[in-house]
Amino acid sequence: MQAKQAIAWIKRSGIAVESARASVPSLAHVVAGEPIRGSWWAHPKGKDIFRLSRVIRRSPDVLVCRLVDGKITFVHRRIWPALVSLAGRFCKQRLSALNEVHTPAGKHKLLVTPFPDWVPDEVQQAARKLTEKEAALQLALVLSPPSSTLSRLQTKQA
Repeated sequence: MQAKQAIAWIKRSGIAVESARASVPSLAHVVAGEPIRGSWWAHPKGKDIFRLSRVIRRSPDVLVCRLVDGKITFVHRRIWPALVSLAGRFCKQRLSALNEVHTPAGKHKLLVTPFPDWVPDEVQQAARKLTEKEAALQLALVLSPPSSTLSRLQTKQA
């Protein structure tokens, strides 16, 4: 998989996780081409998984957060209005945007932008135009199986 293919994959998926095990599509699984036992870092395609995860993380069209099961989750921009529309159903910390940076000292630092500070105005406007039912349907279409759509997103009620 090349960089452009990874971005196209996340756009099609809508919501996916970086890690191998989750209830939504997994970048690690797709790149490996098979289910991964244990850490994806040890997989023969671990370097490819890492490289492509960084491509996706750098995309301005992808929100990186911990929405699904507390795991690194990629949410494509096309899903943002539905997510923002239903934000009251989620723990706000799960909707915070995450950005990993390297400090001059060579350390990794995680920058957290709380919800809704990362949400662009045009996404807020689009979210206001959606009914709750429309927003839920949009999320259902990117999650499988659709019958358990919101429960897998760690809603406040859970």
